[in-house]
Amino acid sequence: MRIIVLLIMTLALSGCASHGIKPAEPQTAPAQPETAVPEESTIAEEASTEVVSFEEDSTEMANTMRLLIGETEVPVTWEDNASVEALRELRPLTIQLSMYGGFEQVGSIGQSIVRDDKQTTTNYGDIVLYSGNQIVVFYGSNSWAYTKLGHIDLSQQEMSELLGGGNVSITLQ
Repeated sequence: MRIIVLLIMTLALSGCASHGIKPAEPQTAPAQPETAVPEESTIAEEASTEVVSFEEDSTEMANTMRLLIGETEVPVTWEDNASVEALRELRPLTIQLSMYGGFEQVGSIGQSIVRDDKQTTTNYGDIVLYSGNQIVVFYGSNSWAYTKLGHIDLSQQEMSELLGGGNVSITLQ
């Protein structure tokens, strides 16, 4: 009996197809190659991450507001308040400014917007809302109740050169 069992095992292991005997199939799945294609869920997760990133960039771009004095774009740090949001909604907006007091330029925005006036001492470069309907850009200093909108990040000399020579226009984009 042992001889027959050994003979059958030998034939099975040798894989003699001519005798109609096939070796048993392995029961474990083959190993995945190291460079396997990502599963669909991984691809979907990556795609959704990219979309969120794009939306964040779009939101950031929509919240960015540019200021030009005449034809010169100036660097501005805008306040995070309702008045600045209201100005963003009015873009593009060009405002004619007039010299006033030898330290500021003032111009009407054409309508009233939300304001939160506080007693303030301004400095050169400050941009404020006056009476809810006028923008004031300072190249000197003054004390009054204003709503702060932002600050132009230039030196006092640069501000005086841009604003001290006569009436100018500003454009919000």
